[in-house]
Amino acid sequence: MADVRDFLVELGTEELPPKALEKLSDAFADGIVEGLKKAELKHGEVITYAAPRRLAVMIKGLQSKQADKVSERRGPAVQSAYKEDGCPTPATEGFARSCGTTVEALEVLKTDKGEWLVFKQSVQGQATAALLPAMVEESLHKLPIPKRMRWGSVDHQFVRPAHWLVMLLGKDVIECEILGCKAGRETLGHRFHHPAALTVAEPAAYETLLETEGHVLASFERRQAAIKAQVEEVALKAGGTAVIDPALLDEVTGLVEWPHALMGNFEQAFLQIPAEALVSAMKGHQKYFHLLDKSGKLLPHFITVANIDSKNITSVQKGNERVIRPRLSDAGFFWNQDRKKPLAARREQLKSVVFQKDLGTVFEKTERIAALSGFIAGQAGGNKAEAIRAGELAKCDLMSEMVGEFPELQGIMGQYYARHDGEAEAVAAAMNEQYMPRFAGDELPRGVAGQAVAIADKIDTLVGIFGIGQPPTGSKDPFALRRAAIGVLRIIIERGLSQLDLQALVNEGVARYKAAGKSFDAGLGKQVFDFMLERLRVYYSDINIGGDVYEAVLATQPTRPYDFDQRVRAVNAFRQLPQAEALAAANKRASNILRQAAEKGITVPASVDTALLQDAAEQALFKGIVNVSEAVKPAMAAFDYTSALQQMAVLREPVDAFFDQVMVMADDSKVRDNRLALLGKLTSLFTGCADIARLQ
Repeated sequence: MADVRDFLVELGTEELPPKALEKLSDAFADGIVEGLKKAELKHGEVITYAAPRRLAVMIKGLQSKQADKVSERRGPAVQSAYKEDGCPTPATEGFARSCGTTVEALEVLKTDKGEWLVFKQSVQGQATAALLPAMVEESLHKLPIPKRMRWGSVDHQFVRPAHWLVMLLGKDVIECEILGCKAGRETLGHRFHHPAALTVAEPAAYETLLETEGHVLASFERRQAAIKAQVEEVALKAGGTAVIDPALLDEVTGLVEWPHALMGNFEQAFLQIPAEALVSAMKGHQKYFHLLDKSGKLLPHFITVANIDSKNITSVQKGNERVIRPRLSDAGFFWNQDRKKPLAARREQLKSVVFQKDLGTVFEKTERIAALSGFIAGQAGGNKAEAIRAGELAKCDLMSEMVGEFPELQGIMGQYYARHDGEAEAVAAAMNEQYMPRFAGDELPRGVAGQAVAIADKIDTLVGIFGIGQPPTGSKDPFALRRAAIGVLRIIIERGLSQLDLQALVNEGVARYKAAGKSFDAGLGKQVFDFMLERLRVYYSDINIGGDVYEAVLATQPTRPYDFDQRVRAVNAFRQLPQAEALAAANKRASNILRQAAEKGITVPASVDTALLQDAAEQALFKGIVNVSEAVKPAMAAFDYTSALQQMAVLREPVDAFFDQVMVMADDSKVRDNRLALLGKLTSLFTGCADIARLQ
C-alpha cells in the first residue's frame, strides 16, 4: 500500500477582505486539488480553514509519491516507417532521435486501425513534497483578487501582506519560500489573546491547537455557526428575534477569529425614524444585527460580535452604544430635514443628474417613465393618473439627504416621503415597488401603479442602452440589462398581467425616446424584444423546464409573456402524457411533408374538401380534427392550454391510423392536395398552442 500522509498549508496575512474571505478560501483549496489531480496524486478529504488572518487547507491521506508509470509516445505507422529495402525512413529516424533512442529500440503497437511504432519509457514518480510548493504558488496566483498589492521592499503581490507560511506533509516541513515567506511549522494565534507563535506538530493537530491555545476558530463554517447560535441566544434573552442577514453573517464571520456576541441598546426616541434607516445604519456602518419584537417591529437593541473575550463586557457594550448613537442621530436629522421639502419639489434637481451621457438626465428619464407607466396602467386596467404621477416622482428621493447617505434606501424613503406629502397610497407604494425585483427571487410589485413604473423603468433602460449600441456582452452587463429583462417578465407572468403585449411595450418605449428627439435604428424594437424573450430560456431553465419546450412555444411567436408562460407550462405537462411522443413525431412528419410539398411548388388548399376524403382513416382524422377544434376553443380563449393539449391528445389513434394506411402524396393531384390540406389543419391545430414537433 502506498505511503500516505496528511498535508497542511497555511498562509498568514494581514486582515483579509471579510466579504471575499469564503470565496478566496474555496478558490485556494480548488486550485490545490486541481494541481493534485493533474499530478495524478490520490488523496482523501479536503478541509478548508479561513479566518481574518489566515487561509489554510488540509488534505488527508495524500500520496507521498507519484506512482511509477510507463509513458508511451506513438510514432509513424509501420507500413510507412520503412523503405522498400527495409531501411527506416527519415521520418522514422527523426522520431527515434526526438525520443533519445534508436530505431531498433522502438516497439510495435498493434491496434484495430493498424500497427504503429512506439517509444515506451519507464517514468519514476516524483516525491509529493517536491511538487506541492509549485501547486500552492499556482493556486495563490489564480485566486480571484481584483487588485493585488505590494508591501515593504519585496516584489511579491497578494491581496494583503503575507507574514508566515506553514507547510507540512505529515510531520515534515516542506522546504520552500512563497510570497517571501519561508515555510515552517509555526503559526500565530489571536492578535490579542495569543500573539505568540504556536508550533504545529502535524496537520491533524492544527485546528485544535489554534482553538485551545491560540483562541482562533479557524474553520469558517464552525465560526459562522457559533456566531449565529450566540446571536440567537442573546436575542432570546432580550425578548426579541435577531434578523440574521446571510450576507451580514458572512461578513461578520470574516471579521472575527474568536467571536463573542453581546447586546447593546439605543434610545427609544430613535424608533420614530423609519426602521429601514436605523437598520441601514446598524448593518451598513457597524455590522450589527437588529432585533424585532413578536409583531415584527424594531426593538431599541442591537447585537454586535466582538473579536475578544473581554473581562469588562460592560465597557465593550458602552463603547458600541457610543459609536452607533451618532449614526442614528444623523439618520434622525436627515429624516427631519427631508420632510421639510415635498418630494415633488425635488424633481427640478433631477435635471442636473445624468442618467447616461447619450440618453440625457434622470429628469428626462422620469418623463419617459411617466408616459410609459400611464400606457401600461391603461393596458392593465389600472388607474392611469396614479401611474403617471408615480412615474414623475419615481426618482425624486435620490435627491434627499437620507438616500445620499444611505443609497440602499432609494425607493424605500421615497415611499415614506410620498405618504408624508399626502400622495395617494398607490403612488407612495410605487416609490418602493419601482425597483422590484431587486434580486433573483425577490418579491414583486403588488399594485398596478407599482407594476407599471417598475416595468416602464426597466424597459426605458433596455431600449435606451440597446439604442446607443451597448447591449450586454458575454462577460459584461454594466447596466444590468439581463436582470431588468427578467424583472419585466417576472412581473408580467407572475402577477398575471395577461393583457400586456411585450412587443407593444417595447415599441412604446422606443416611441417615448423618439418623441424626445432621439433617433434609433428601425430594428431596435425587435432587437430588444428578441433579447427579452431569450431571457425566458434562462427563466425556465431555472425551474427545470427543458429548452425544447421553450423552443416549441417560441416557434409560434406569442408576444404576451403571460400567454407565453401558459403555453410553456401546458406543453411541459403535455409531454408527460403517453400520447405525447407519438403526436410530436406525427406533427414533425406532417411538417416535413408540408415543407417538401412547398419546395416542389405545390400549393396547399386552405380548406379540406370532404368529397375527396376517400379512405376511412383520413375521414376519421378529419372528423377528429373538427371535433377537437370546436372542443378546445373555450380553453384556448381562456389561456388554458393545458386543457386544450390534453383534449388534442385523443387524436393520437386517428393520426397513427392515417400515417399507417394513407399515402399522402397520391398520384391524383386533387387527392394529394386535399390530404396535404388535412395535414395543414392538423399542424395548425397544435401550433395554436405550440409547435410540438420540436419536442425532443
